[in-house]
Amino acid sequence: MPLEEYARKRRFANTPEPPPGEQSTPTANYFCVQRHDATRLHYDFRLQIDGVLKSWAIPKGPTLDPDVKHLAAHVEDHPVEYGGFEGTIPAGNYGAGSVMLWDRGTFDLLGDAAGAEQLARGDLKFRLHGEKLNGDFALVRMKGRGKGNEWLIIKKRDEFATPGWDVESYAHSVLSGRTQEEIAQNLPARKTKRKTAGAADRVWASSRPAKRSVKPAAAAAATPAPAKKKLKSRSAI
Repeated sequence: MPLEEYARKRRFANTPEPPPGEQSTPTANYFCVQRHDATRLHYDFRLQIDGVLKSWAIPKGPTLDPDVKHLAAHVEDHPVEYGGFEGTIPAGNYGAGSVMLWDRGTFDLLGDAAGAEQLARGDLKFRLHGEKLNGDFALVRMKGRGKGNEWLIIKKRDEFATPGWDVESYAHSVLSGRTQEEIAQNLPARKTKRKTAGAADRVWASSRPAKRSVKPAAAAAATPAPAKKKLKSRSAI
């Protein structure tokens, strides 16, 4: 599916989504997953192949559970620039609703065939290196079904396979740390990433103020005073 289909569905003067830019030779195989609260909540799974993001809409989201196979509807290609998008598409536009950058990373194709060849035969195998999703996966086209764009996304059994894994337990952005509701309300980033000096990894730094500590006076008032001892009368001495 060419990017003309992506551009045809959108009015870029009315949506923050990026228009198709100049195509460049990708330096790495990028992948991302965007949690999209549109007419129906779903997850958009994207793989960078041949200079565009090949895309599938997954109603139940991806999973690390190898015993579960989720439907993935093949949709129009998206520009590579879309892989970093997070925000809210205004009402009245195609796909109106909030979009969360749920996961991102790189991937390796498995096997000797190129990505386009694997897509054409309806059996795409790859290994993800993401912040939430890792390990071997397959996208398999279902034959003789509906519009012909129905695929299944399948987690392979490997060291990352996790039976019972629940995608909704990880409903926060890898870009901003925000929830879907916070993105819809255009609230500031909950967390931002910054590089640590002398370290290759990254740490999270919260952009939200710390909770106020309880004032000593208030704490003292909240603590009940000890009961006074009764003095014996002189007549009892």
